[in-house]
Amino acid sequence: MTASHHKKREAGTAPAAICARGIVRDFKAGQTTLRVLHGIDTDILPGEMTYVVGESGSGKTTLISIMCGILWPTEGEVEVFGTDIYALNDRQLVDFRLENIGFIFQQYNLIPSIDAAANAAVPLIAQGMDITRAREKATLLLDKLNIADQAEKLPGQLSGGQQQRVAIARALVHEPRLVVCDEPTAALDASSGRRVMDLLREVAIAPDRACIIVTHDNRIFDLADRILVLEDGRIIHDGTEMPADQ
Repeated sequence: MTASHHKKREAGTAPAAICARGIVRDFKAGQTTLRVLHGIDTDILPGEMTYVVGESGSGKTTLISIMCGILWPTEGEVEVFGTDIYALNDRQLVDFRLENIGFIFQQYNLIPSIDAAANAAVPLIAQGMDITRAREKATLLLDKLNIADQAEKLPGQLSGGQQQRVAIARALVHEPRLVVCDEPTAALDASSGRRVMDLLREVAIAPDRACIIVTHDNRIFDLADRILVLEDGRIIHDGTEMPADQ
């Protein structure tokens, strides 16, 4: 298999949703330094649903966390829609993420003391929207995900799959330009997983929007516009399909 590098943009084309250059990430383990990412160069392009796949420990979640401003790189630069996110101060970075990025976390990260509709509405409320209006908009998304009847239940009253769909609604409700997902279908059956992916494509994919997904779910590989395969912190494949030997 041939190692793949970032796609080069032609002059006059729209800027990349994410432009990552020389991304290195080290973690300390006692007296030992572990290098998890080894100089990643890639562009995530608007109008595409890009999957990041690879074995556990290959650096997938670390990479997307750096790409969206959650985890600082040891070395390298990241631009998101033309903004150098690691040149921002902490307040500016929080505001930028709130305005431009929707996250679907593998652990859901729902607030246990508020109901599903309020959880899904959190980004809108943080932006200053009236709570009633924010809940109404969030409930519309919950309906598309077939859980509007769970809108007034607390997270602890929901199944894992229902909690995951609330987390997905929260990531999409403020119509971000970039949606970043860590295993969005992991707790879902095949039918629910397809429904989620259809909604992601409807909401998150446009000429000025992009979606990047970490997944092990081979049931949805056919829905990707582009697949990046990581191995030991390096991109070893960049193409429209999974390589035959994966």
